[in-house]
Amino acid sequence: MMNKINDLVKQIKEEIESLPLEEKIESLNQVREMLSSISPFSEPVDLVRWVPADQVQANEYNPNKVSSPEMKLLHTSIKLDGYTQPIVTYHLPNGKYEVTDGFHRNRIGKEYKDINERIHGYLPIVVIDKPIDERMGSTIRHNRARGTHQIRSMSDIVIELAKEGWGDEEICKKLGMELDEVIRLKQISGLKEAFQNHEFSRSWEEFEKKYYEKEKFEGNS
Repeated sequence: MMNKINDLVKQIKEEIESLPLEEKIESLNQVREMLSSISPFSEPVDLVRWVPADQVQANEYNPNKVSSPEMKLLHTSIKLDGYTQPIVTYHLPNGKYEVTDGFHRNRIGKEYKDINERIHGYLPIVVIDKPIDERMGSTIRHNRARGTHQIRSMSDIVIELAKEGWGDEEICKKLGMELDEVIRLKQISGLKEAFQNHEFSRSWEEFEKKYYEKEKFEGNS
């Protein structure tokens, strides 16, 4: 069986090697998709595609900020080690891909000539298929795992998710936050809509118990 597979792989390799660049990349993507369809792994990383960089666009909700020195370090990392992580995206109805995580990896591939030329104007992506509120949650989880989230922007995200119908417990669970952190971010917004869901009274009682009793204890110590 392995000899048969090796012969098939060799034949596919010979066919693809002779193709022009764009056709070669598209053919490799097709082969990866076919292999992924029979893979025992259902993880997004099991299927990495290379797509033209101009087909990848930023989202409007990412609060992640990277300073200039960190961008230079990321460029050096990709320059020396290559792309070790694909860009996490969502396939939009217009055919383009919206970044869920990896906006700065996306920028490096577009803005740095040495990298752009090396990867032939393409970017490595994986695709997740989730509604907008779930994608926002995915972006925040990625950012918080790296410790690169902004308080003001996080407040905006929490408000947006609350408007989408997410309760306090769901926000805590899916964004890896504490209840008092969620309520503090809602307070920062100053919007009544932030507290419009039915969990308000219970959440506030829990917040007061946790926060104010802690203040009282610290004040008496």
